[in-house]
Amino acid sequence: MTGADMTPALSEIPVLSSTMAYRETPMPRERTVLFLHGNPTSSYIWRNIIPHVAPVARCIAPDLIGFGASGKPDIAYRFADHARFLDAFLDRLGITQAYLVAQDWGTALAFHLAARRPDLVRGLAFMEFIRPAPRWEDFHQVPAARETFKQFRTPGAGEAMILHDNVFVERVLPRGVKRTLSEAEMAVYRAPFPTPETRRPVWRFPNELPIEGEPADVWALLAEAHAALRASRYPKLLFVGDPGALVSPAFAAEFAATLTDCRVVPLGPGAHFLQEDHPDTIGRTVAEWIVAVEARGTDAPSALPRP
Repeated sequence: MTGADMTPALSEIPVLSSTMAYRETPMPRERTVLFLHGNPTSSYIWRNIIPHVAPVARCIAPDLIGFGASGKPDIAYRFADHARFLDAFLDRLGITQAYLVAQDWGTALAFHLAARRPDLVRGLAFMEFIRPAPRWEDFHQVPAARETFKQFRTPGAGEAMILHDNVFVERVLPRGVKRTLSEAEMAVYRAPFPTPETRRPVWRFPNELPIEGEPADVWALLAEAHAALRASRYPKLLFVGDPGALVSPAFAAEFAATLTDCRVVPLGPGAHFLQEDHPDTIGRTVAEWIVAVEARGTDAPSALPRP
């Protein structure tokens, strides 16, 4: 299933000082799944996953503020800004409980949301996640990638690379996918960022990564969120690619062992944007997992058969 002609159309609602776009499956169901993307993508990255999950739950995939078809208000686009807009978005749609499916900065928002509103989270499926890195060596598996991200955080150099040369969209994105993205797919990813000013949200995210204690406020927020994740008892799925980018198969196994009710799902060859390489496996697994969780209740041991 490609999902190309089954992707829900974009809707738009006012949120705080701007608007947020989102995709929603047309038939409301008892359970809701909230899909949260990362940098520099949008709800479009879930286009081939949602059709698998839609038969078992209402699917909602927002474009984060400043991304996709959402507005670009005059804000700093710091992590706290994204959390504030996401909270307001959930309130506008009346979402009080959901399964969260997240990747990249979407995972940081999901962890932070779950720490603050634990009653909202029915389950969490996540991949290539953001975590506080005590050293730069803990941030990324590839030394060259670490050096690139250091440049992104260097005043002057980072702006030139991301704002002017659009490196995050033109290089980081395609290199994080094992297959070759088509020109049509790249056109969708390029569309929200035609000018240097429109790319400011993309530039901000690498500068928000919690590495070696900085930025201090983001570090503190995500350290608290990860502590809450370790203490949580809701069911979890951790998808991992081989070799992965932020998360290797070995690290995924170690990390899952620190959590309650977390199953690791190996996807095979994959780097960072696993949704582009393994949408069918991710979609089918999430759908089966939701059915299993609903059948057992969230307090029972994991009931989903292992592949």
